[in-house]
Amino acid sequence: MTVTFALAPDLANLSVAYQAVRSHTDALSAPLSNEDQCIQSMPDVSPTKWHRAHATWFFETFLLKPRLPGYSEHDPAFGYLFNSYYEAVGDRHPRPERGNLSRPSCEEVAAYRAHVDEAMAVLLAGELDRAAAEMVALGLHHEQQHQELLLMDIKHVLSSNRALWPAYCDLPAAPGGEPANGQPSPGWVGFDGGEVWIGHDGIGFAFDNEGPRHRAILPPYQLADRLVTCGQWLEFMADGGYDTPALWLSDGWYQRLEHGWEAPSYWDFHPEGGWRVFTLHGLQPLSLDEPVCHLSLYEADAFARWAGTRLPTEAEWEHAAADQRPEGNLGDNGRWHPAPAPSGSGLRQLFGDVWEWTASPYGPYPGFRPAPGAVGEYNGKFMVNQFVLRGGACVTPPGHIRATYRNFFHPHTRWHFSGMRLARDA
Repeated sequence: MTVTFALAPDLANLSVAYQAVRSHTDALSAPLSNEDQCIQSMPDVSPTKWHRAHATWFFETFLLKPRLPGYSEHDPAFGYLFNSYYEAVGDRHPRPERGNLSRPSCEEVAAYRAHVDEAMAVLLAGELDRAAAEMVALGLHHEQQHQELLLMDIKHVLSSNRALWPAYCDLPAAPGGEPANGQPSPGWVGFDGGEVWIGHDGIGFAFDNEGPRHRAILPPYQLADRLVTCGQWLEFMADGGYDTPALWLSDGWYQRLEHGWEAPSYWDFHPEGGWRVFTLHGLQPLSLDEPVCHLSLYEADAFARWAGTRLPTEAEWEHAAADQRPEGNLGDNGRWHPAPAPSGSGLRQLFGDVWEWTASPYGPYPGFRPAPGAVGEYNGKFMVNQFVLRGGACVTPPGHIRATYRNFFHPHTRWHFSGMRLARDA
């Protein structure tokens, strides 16, 4: 499969960035059949065609309808079908029922995208004030989020067919890394802590939940120099990690019993071949040196207790990553699967591979205020009952991740590309 590179959307190259991001979404959906694109395998998953249409609805709703004179909607019903959670915009189709929509067809969704792209080309060719330009940039970063969700969701969809274990595409070689069983023992990197600055500095794009920038006080701490691996996780399992209530938070133990967790999501045990893992490239042998992926916060926390350590706070993680370039095994190489840590010293795998759970609940920074209007619903109203993850994953588009980026999920969820890094007090 050919991978197109999605640019980092900014205010200087909006037309070029718009074409790159939109074509990247089309490239991601190209390997999928119409049947693949219509399935919703659980309430948290959305069909591929819904992602394609919803990202298009965003541009139509927040840019074309209010700002392009004479714009005509492709289909007025799409405003109801493809609104996600914007209450201020109007009613919407229930999220758990998105898989019940056989119409519009995938071809009609493609026509909808083309209709909006043609109108956006007219809008972008004219004079845009700063508010409009910033809305275009937000729409592009929003679509990049849905590119990642598209891959996360189709992985869950394809995994539901356990008779065929179908692959989304072939597996390219790992980007760097070391041979199996060739990794030295994990090490630790220390930080002095003290008074540090956390949050986006206002230069370039950021989501509203990344600010305001503020001071935090950190005691001295250490971070593991790489992500926890599948080999380490097998040791946790062999030592009864899933069967020891003392390692688990109360709600986590309840979730483990209710859902029958005995291994990370997508792991499959074969009596003759041992553990395998389902990937976007089909069923693969479990690699001991690859980062463990598809963990709940509860599993990550239990592992940290078992290891005599803890999860980092998001402030610790951001402080450690502040001077690192946002590069790694991201979604620009078509691998879409975690890779072994590259050789070297110091902190590795801070960006890419897996989203790293932190011990920090997702809440507002000091002084946070949602933006006025419907776009204020983008992040602020979700600041409860979830935890923060940092660093991006192997499905995160390049140019979309930075040290201040705050992802968030409920602690019991596992279908996203989530893993962990250990921390401890210095």
